[in-house]
Amino acid sequence: MEIQQDKGKTVAILSYITLIGLIIALVLHNDEKNKSELGAFHIRQVIGLVLTGLALTIAQFIFVFIPFLGWLINVAISISLVVLFVFWILGFISAINQEKKEVPFVGAFYQNLLKGIN
Repeated sequence: MEIQQDKGKTVAILSYITLIGLIIALVLHNDEKNKSELGAFHIRQVIGLVLTGLALTIAQFIFVFIPFLGWLINVAISISLVVLFVFWILGFISAINQEKKEVPFVGAFYQNLLKGIN
């Protein structure tokens, strides 16, 4: 009995493993034999998480120079980055289980924003 693995699972899992993994997943996904809806779904989720994390980190760097109010905003941004990490873990688990579960709150937005990735 031969076990058939969904090729999208490899792409989905790789996309969550560092930026290099995301780049490898994008390259693999562009190959027609590895193209799948599961892979595209998780690539969109990860790119959304990475862009959100990058934007929050840049904002945090800017606000660090503003006394008191900026520091309070930085605390809120730090909490948001921890929540973003939890979302990354949830997405990674979803990829391992071959599920197309959107990350809470922002997953549908990422899918809509990045719908060009298919």
